[in-house]
Formats: sequence, structure tokens, C-alpha cells
Amino acid sequence: MKAIITGDIINSREGEVESWLNSLKEILNYYGDEPKDWEIFRGDSFQLSITPEKAMLAAIHVKSAIKQTKLQDVRMAIGIGEEKYNASKISESNGSAYVRSGECFESLKKQTLAIRSNNEEMDQSFNIMLSLSLLTANNWSSTVAEVIKTAIENSEKNQKGLAKLLHKSQSSISEALKRGGFEEIMSMNNFYKTQIYKLC
Repeated sequence: MKAIITGDIINSREGEVESWLNSLKEILNYYGDEPKDWEIFRGDSFQLSITPEKAMLAAIHVKSAIKQTKLQDVRMAIGIGEEKYNASKISESNGSAYVRSGECFESLKKQTLAIRSNNEEMDQSFNIMLSLSLLTANNWSSTVAEVIKTAIENSEKNQKGLAKLLHKSQSSISEALKRGGFEEIMSMNNFYKTQIYKLC
């Protein structure tokens, strides 16, 4: 089983391209190697191949990086399924995970993150949860996004440790995590991870 995240940058032409492109590359590198595991194409679109249980957190991680730019946001679709052909470039690999990711991406309208697998009932539950979490995540300020990105990358650190890393006070870290709905988003991700094994 594979998860394929297909995404593109909203407002990619606003401001300096480097401001979001370098952040996007940094996160994609965090999860794999270019071009086998990820590629950026058409200037502002990308694909990432990842294990299903890591897919939701990876999507939130990408969003936390892009939201730091103030001008940009990101649309993403997670497709879960088979990988029939594994090429040296992700753009040449195929299978149901790729098809579902592409179809899910094409069907995104107002929602900026959705998931599609072979289990419609499960997809519906996940997508309702995602739409609720996006009510908060779509409004992250660059400060909140930075704190959430750092918390995802340093999951072993408590608020005191994050405050030290970011040269901020512990209270401002606590406030940013609360405003960003971090605890609730992590609970959703934990639930997703327990459910996803039913597909695998």
C-alpha cells in the first residue's frame, strides 16, 4: 500500500517564488528523495510518495511550511492504494494510489485537503474531520504555522524545548499551539493512523 499526495500552491505567483519553493523542497526532502519519492512540476504542483500512516501528518507538515509565507496556501489530495509500477521518477510510476490521488485532487473545490481510498465510508469520516480542522488551519498566521511546523519536526520536545529552539517564551508557544488547534489535529492524526491499518 502506498499514499500519494498530489498538491499545488495557491497564489503561487504572488510575491517571491523562492519564499515558498525552498520551504516546499525542504519538507519534501524530509520525506524522501527527488525524483523517486517526490517531484515538483509545472512550476507550482508537486507529488509525494509516502507510507499511508504518515500521509496525513506529512500533508499538515507541508501546509505549516507554506502558511509561513503569508501570501500562499496549498491544496492537497491524498490517494491510498496500490503502486503497480515503481519507476525511478514518481511522475512515471502508477497504480490505484496515483489514480485516486489525481481524481481526488481534481474534485477539490473549496476544501484544500482531502483523502480517497478504496473505502468510501472511511474516506467520508476522514474528510469531515479534515474539513473541520481546516477551519482552523486555513487561518494559521505565519507565527502559528512556524510553531506547528517546529512541533511536528521535534515531536520529542515539550513546549519548553520548542520555546528554546524558536527563541520565544513558553507562553507564546503554548498560545500559538492552542490557536492553531495543534492538539486536536494530532488527535485526528492518531485516529487516522489507527484506522488506516484496516485498509493495509
